[in-house]
Amino acid sequence: MNIILLGPPGAGKGTQARKLVEERGMVQLSTGDMLRAARTSGTEMGQRVAEVMDRGQLVTDDIVIGLIREKLAEGGKGFIFDGFPRTLAQADALGALLNEAGMALDSVIEMQVDDEALVRRITGRFTCGNCGEVYHDETKPTAKPGVCDVCGSTDLKRRADDNEDSLRTRLLEYYKKTSPLIGYYYAKGKLAPVDGLADIDEVAAQIGAALAGK
Repeated sequence: MNIILLGPPGAGKGTQARKLVEERGMVQLSTGDMLRAARTSGTEMGQRVAEVMDRGQLVTDDIVIGLIREKLAEGGKGFIFDGFPRTLAQADALGALLNEAGMALDSVIEMQVDDEALVRRITGRFTCGNCGEVYHDETKPTAKPGVCDVCGSTDLKRRADDNEDSLRTRLLEYYKKTSPLIGYYYAKGKLAPVDGLADIDEVAAQIGAALAGK
């Protein structure tokens, strides 16, 4: 099964992707993670990524597609596309790539959120720098202040752009470039909306129901 997690910054895509990886053995393809890994891999593609990023430029679609092609070739129990596609051109490219690999896209999970609630969620968010567990000041604080519940690390971080002004800028960018994908995948009969502001287990249950029978 191959799925896309679609939604604005902070909708919980990464959290739900991790649950799908743990519960179903799927492979999460996060654009950011792939670029960071490629940069230090020493491969020809990795060198291309490093050169572009060192110049402070945006990585082109063809490089991202190339990284995804490499990951698809490794195989697995299905892929979760997290952070890609972001534009209609990328959606077309991903469709062509899956077709080339003899695969199909089974579902696009749209994580629907309310902007104001999302701002409250994101500005309180922090992450363990060691294991990646995500916390929140109000809804999911650590049991012991300053210490990760999962691994015991004290390396708890807040993203520099997790502030209200930056988030509203990112939301505007999302609605301009990525929200057209909602109509694109709806027209293809692939779209499955879920309540992205429900608690984590409820969102996971809605995603499970959407994927049932796929």
